[in-house]
Amino acid sequence: MSPPIVPRRSVLFMPGSNPRALEKARSLPADSIVIDLEDAVAPDAKAEAREGAARAVSEGGFGPREVVIRANAVDTPWFEDDLAAIAAVSASGAGPDALLLPKVSDPEVLFVASRRLEALGAAPSLRLWAMIETPIAVLRATEIAMAARNPQSRLAVLVLGTNDLSKETRTRIVPGRLPMLAWLSQCVLAARAGGVDVLDAVWNDFRDIDGFTAECAQAVELGFDGKTLIHPSQIEPANAAFTPPEDEVARARELIALFDQPENAGKGVLQMNGRMVERMHADIARKTVTLADAIAARA
Repeated sequence: MSPPIVPRRSVLFMPGSNPRALEKARSLPADSIVIDLEDAVAPDAKAEAREGAARAVSEGGFGPREVVIRANAVDTPWFEDDLAAIAAVSASGAGPDALLLPKVSDPEVLFVASRRLEALGAAPSLRLWAMIETPIAVLRATEIAMAARNPQSRLAVLVLGTNDLSKETRTRIVPGRLPMLAWLSQCVLAARAGGVDVLDAVWNDFRDIDGFTAECAQAVELGFDGKTLIHPSQIEPANAAFTPPEDEVARARELIALFDQPENAGKGVLQMNGRMVERMHADIARKTVTLADAIAARA
């Protein structure tokens, strides 16, 4: 059975050390909020950010937004404390929905984190998201994504980190991302093989909305489920890009209705508006409609 479709068009990073930002996040139209304990937080503010994240999640008020906490990497001195705090909040029944693990380069990291969460009493519903942001992670993306076939991994989402990839490979991030296209596509393929969602990386210049909008369009074409964001101004264009157009949804409903007619129950190919359509097109249409309905339900 396929997991339910969850809209993740806009996934906004917010620093856990900024209470005002976290308060604002409760009213922003982002599909998901990632409370960040890693890159956005200085070393001497880690404990404060951890406490702030736990408090914000415990207080709730995020409505339909998915709430995720990004911990520090497994090999840092803050990881165990992050994990314990997140597990404690999860065990209380307050959330979050997921824990985002940075720099996942091996599927075993997922199982190690999952076992620790279980030992700490975290709710079974707590999912893991994995950052793909190193060369070895891209090369092992399929192995990492396929770990989701084992429920004990808790894996639900892959998240691309092209800033770190650029740093590690000395590849430049340029408009169109030609140097990275193969890597992006490889991660999308891996996610589909593993049955998990995959999110595109952040766009660094939040003032350049035209450039951001163009990259969102490219991400849609590449098959991503949504985009990670660094500023609220990016939410609207991301939501627009990853929302199925109304005419596409209307055609999808028409196609589903055609195949659902009793006289077409045993047919694999039909004609619709002068075009031949196959049953697999009806399956694609059902996913489009399900996503559109899930988005509408959040409005």
